[in-house]
Amino acid sequence: MGTSGRRTVRDLRRGNRAMLLRALYFGGPASRNELSAETGLSPATVSTMTGDLLADNVIVEAGQVDSDGGRPRVLLKVNPAYGYAVGVDVGETQVKVELFDLEMNVRARAHYAVRSAKHDPELVARHILAGVDAVIAEGEVPPGQVLGVGVGVPGIVEPGGGGLVRAKTFGWQDVPLGALLRAGTPLPLFVDNGAKTMGQAELWFGSGRGTRDAIILLVGSGVGGTVVTDGRIYRGAGQAAGEVGHLKIVAGGRECRCGARGCLEAYLGAEAILDRAGVVADSADEEAALARLLEEGSPVVGESVELLGVGLSSLVHLFNPERIVIGGWAGLMLGGRLLPEIRAAAAANTQAQPFNPESVVLGRLGPDAVALGAATLVIEPFFGDAAFPACVPTIA
Repeated sequence: MGTSGRRTVRDLRRGNRAMLLRALYFGGPASRNELSAETGLSPATVSTMTGDLLADNVIVEAGQVDSDGGRPRVLLKVNPAYGYAVGVDVGETQVKVELFDLEMNVRARAHYAVRSAKHDPELVARHILAGVDAVIAEGEVPPGQVLGVGVGVPGIVEPGGGGLVRAKTFGWQDVPLGALLRAGTPLPLFVDNGAKTMGQAELWFGSGRGTRDAIILLVGSGVGGTVVTDGRIYRGAGQAAGEVGHLKIVAGGRECRCGARGCLEAYLGAEAILDRAGVVADSADEEAALARLLEEGSPVVGESVELLGVGLSSLVHLFNPERIVIGGWAGLMLGGRLLPEIRAAAAANTQAQPFNPESVVLGRLGPDAVALGAATLVIEPFFGDAAFPACVPTIA
């Protein structure tokens, strides 16, 4: 019984630490009194916990503020130099690797081109591993301070240690990407769908912040998405929830890259829009080609906006989200010019009562959102880890 009691006390301390770290991480610098009010923990518990975190250099002092009639209160914040996370975006044309500190500032970047017609799993894994080494060296970060590597990939990622990926657009069927990477690095690894990593980034830091129920769309060469319910990403029974690109919007319609017909992705996304406009472009040239199509005012663009409105309507009726965020490079390009038209198309196909057109917004995190979100896969377990390594330098 004694062992059980000790385990309970340890778990309680772990939970208290996690609560304080989350409050500081998402709320910014705060005094001990403010932390007590925010978390509901007693002043004595906050004082003890923050003392431990300061001693371990997990948090640092961040100045002072005046208090009413008393001495100035010390502000605390998470130490951005305590640890670092590597975020990886495996895309159609490149593997992007970035090193972030705990404030999610980019410390180093590495890019590796990938032929759009050939995504050899071993080659992709080598690019990722080379990029991890490169950004750690460029960022001049001791390897012991790297908390892990998060990887965002297209397709469905099976749960489990092997990191099995099924990505039809890459021709991948049960590719053990996690195992390939673990053979080349001792760092903790996290692999997830790239649309979901972008969704988590927007949920934590971008246009989804503060929402409990949201839909976050990634529109690039294809279309992906994230469903957020009660503040958490909904994954479904087989981790495949959020495959927005494969909503059927035209019965027996155009063939999709997944092999089915009538999917949203068969009409929307840079590859489909350009194909419908009769524009031949390699994946590496899609961005410039889509920009030209928008400049020319092609009728295909208007049709795409209408079809996007149909897709958004289905999502509104299914999930009744408080916000819909459109991201991805193609989504930001379309929305940057045509957001009022997108809102109008969604409203025209949706019951008025559960839908406010102003709830459709653009993502705020730009082209780094997938890699940034992949890094959050590393940061998330950090909040709940009660055994922080010592001897980590503080910031200047």
